[in-house]
Amino acid sequence: MELLTTNNVWMMICTALVFFMHLGFSLLEIGLTRQKNTLNILFKNIFIITIGLLLYCLVGFNLMYPGEFNGVLGFAGFGLEAPLTSTGALDLTYNSGYTYWTDFLFQGMFAATAATIVSGAVAERIKIGPFMVFVILYVGLVYPIAGSWKWGGGFLQTLETPFYDFAGSTLVHSVGGWAALVAVCLLGARIGKFKDGKIQAIPGHNIPLATAGVLILWLGWFGFNGGSVLSADPAITSLTLVTTCLAAASGGVVAALVNALKFKNLDLTMFLNGILGGLVGITAGADQMGPTDAIIIGAVAGIIIVFAVSLIDRLELDDPVGAIAVHLVCGIWGTLAVGIFGNLAGGAQFVSQLIGVVSYAVICIVSSFIILFVLKKTVGIRVSEREEIEGLDAHEHGMAAYPDFRLNDN
Repeated sequence: MELLTTNNVWMMICTALVFFMHLGFSLLEIGLTRQKNTLNILFKNIFIITIGLLLYCLVGFNLMYPGEFNGVLGFAGFGLEAPLTSTGALDLTYNSGYTYWTDFLFQGMFAATAATIVSGAVAERIKIGPFMVFVILYVGLVYPIAGSWKWGGGFLQTLETPFYDFAGSTLVHSVGGWAALVAVCLLGARIGKFKDGKIQAIPGHNIPLATAGVLILWLGWFGFNGGSVLSADPAITSLTLVTTCLAAASGGVVAALVNALKFKNLDLTMFLNGILGGLVGITAGADQMGPTDAIIIGAVAGIIIVFAVSLIDRLELDDPVGAIAVHLVCGIWGTLAVGIFGNLAGGAQFVSQLIGVVSYAVICIVSSFIILFVLKKTVGIRVSEREEIEGLDAHEHGMAAYPDFRLNDN
């Protein structure tokens, strides 16, 4: 009982840290976008975490963890039904590490993250109503079905060499990243982002807030990866936190250096995205890597960030916060890195990792395209030119985030 209590307390702390990450995402997004859209972004992020938890309670948890798995659409029923003993008390044998309720809440915090990734990529020009519909369908159905393929005991878990994703480089970050890519393609770039084939910078209005957001996300990753140990095991938990931090540090440093060599400037936003890229990259195998492996994985993620952001711009895909490069591209890298480094390295494991990446690409691209394309052709997904120029805060919400301050160009 004492061990269960210790494990359960650690899992609850990690749950709180993952919840805190939603503040980090919010600050990062508003910091890297313009003042006139601040309230709109905050509204979306609050909606994502609130509706995400409700949906995960009603359908998501049982869809993702259906018990006796019966195929791709295995479903254990609506709502939550905790296992009880014959006396009506909570059955503490449900899991050796934590209780049923802690399990639900921890996993529920992950569920909303995928849609938060999309929020940043489509910032400053998507209609709030269609975005909310997308979140309901993607978080309520697509994320748990996709998650069940691995974490729910589905076909990726039953491969001869099981696909491995410790904390969600693919199951969380790429699931959001693929949808973000589809959304950006269907939505189009912000007005003024590309002129005569040239990329025009649209600076964020508050880089200090963006910096605070990244540091909060880094802190939250202690819970994101540390909680994915699913116990307070001192050896694995300590290693996981070390590899997580080292990958973040190397990702940031290398991204800053590569960017300085390539563009001849010390770009703080690239430094920040390098940290996030390192964190996403290590997430798939944080418990399998040694410190040196983690530094290498983070460093490669830092290089990837610089060139992925540049490529996305050259393709005239407008991603205001770099979500596609961070969460999709580095998520793919981190997933494949499991087959290259650490305890699971080997050809068979690499093939399984590749199968997982492709499988999630298919379900995420197809499902997000269907949802967003139908919305685009029916109610429309992009605000009018006037609304975009004047700001979504005023037109979508009828108020300003900073009513006592005005910027001449925002």
